[in-house]
Amino acid sequence: MPAVTEAAPAKLNLALHVTGRRADGYHLLDSLVAFAGVGDVVTLEPGPLSLRIEGPFAAGLSCDDNLCLRAARLAGADAAITLTKNLPVASGIGGGSADAAAVLRGLSRMGHPLPARAERLGADVPVCLASNPARMQGAGEILTPLPPLPAIPLVLVNPGVAVPTPRVFAAMDRRDNPALPPIPRFAGPADLTAWLAGTRNDLEPAALTIAPVIGQVLDALRATGAAFARMSGSGATCFGFYDSPDRARIAAAALKQHGWWAVSRELAPLPAPR
Repeated sequence: MPAVTEAAPAKLNLALHVTGRRADGYHLLDSLVAFAGVGDVVTLEPGPLSLRIEGPFAAGLSCDDNLCLRAARLAGADAAITLTKNLPVASGIGGGSADAAAVLRGLSRMGHPLPARAERLGADVPVCLASNPARMQGAGEILTPLPPLPAIPLVLVNPGVAVPTPRVFAAMDRRDNPALPPIPRFAGPADLTAWLAGTRNDLEPAALTIAPVIGQVLDALRATGAAFARMSGSGATCFGFYDSPDRARIAAAALKQHGWWAVSRELAPLPAPR
């Protein structure tokens, strides 16, 4: 059987409200999730279970107990996995979850059924399996698919600081925040931006206490012309919306001058598998 290649696009929490906490410690979320046209790549080939990691951020990961291996074990499947790590590690854009979801999709194409309760691998894994716009609620297991979002030019920026998600949740002042308002069908970028202005990322204030540089990133995005800027997930990656692809490219080039990782892309659906 030939190799199977799956994209693992970056997950963006365009809005993220923390609405409670379960007795088992899991936080309850209400989030508008979208995906960007940049991400890691997973390749699977027949063979004993193994993992090789390459790419610009490979040095930040260990092959021991990696989510890719855990995903294959959950599916009860063997494969030689190669992960090309293009996204920063521990960066709030679902890299590890997207990688695990890509392994599950690839194994499914190789004839292995998708396992039940993929959220056992992480709260973001179910939404990353589809990698299309969705409202994500509960502990990540309640998903409501949404129509395609406007193809907004955007810039992703990460200052090179890993922000562990448990630390961010532990630093929160309040965990019983209001849920998202109803999510309409967005006619264009202006509609989406206006709706987002009435929402929050409830993890952003806590993340700023751990990594104040996030505030500098948000200020820099706005200074380069972003119509809207926010931190994604638990950070430290932030995103900004721009009114044209050219302005997004110019902004990304300027932000790289700070020594930060920055790319210009668009909100995008999951690419077709190869």
